[in-house]
Amino acid sequence: MPFVLWSLLLAAMLPLIWAGVAKAGVRYDNHRPREWAAQLAGRRQRANWAQQNAWEALPTYLAAVTAAWLMKVPVAEMNAAAAVFVLARVAHGLLYVADKAALRSLAWLIGLLAVLYLFLRAGGVIAL
Repeated sequence: MPFVLWSLLLAAMLPLIWAGVAKAGVRYDNHRPREWAAQLAGRRQRANWAQQNAWEALPTYLAAVTAAWLMKVPVAEMNAAAAVFVLARVAHGLLYVADKAALRSLAWLIGLLAVLYLFLRAGGVIAL
């Protein structure tokens, strides 16, 4: 199976990983998870925000890969864009947790550019 398809699973797992980082090592209230999360601070709060941002980025990425797949963008190009996206989103979360705002924003932008590439390539706007 091409990496681009595996990347869909990887992208879907990222929010769960960041949620795990937010919850690791502390008592977690599963009866009121949103209230519990609202009380987080520091690294745990930023991990929760990384989780939220990863959820927000996921639908657009899924749509971009679907469009590229349906329009038969070459698999090698989709794989490259998928690798950029996944690496950028992993970096985004790590930088979020580490409180490196400017670098985090750069990682976010790189991930967005990978998504835009897939859409533009699928739409024939970019032709190689």
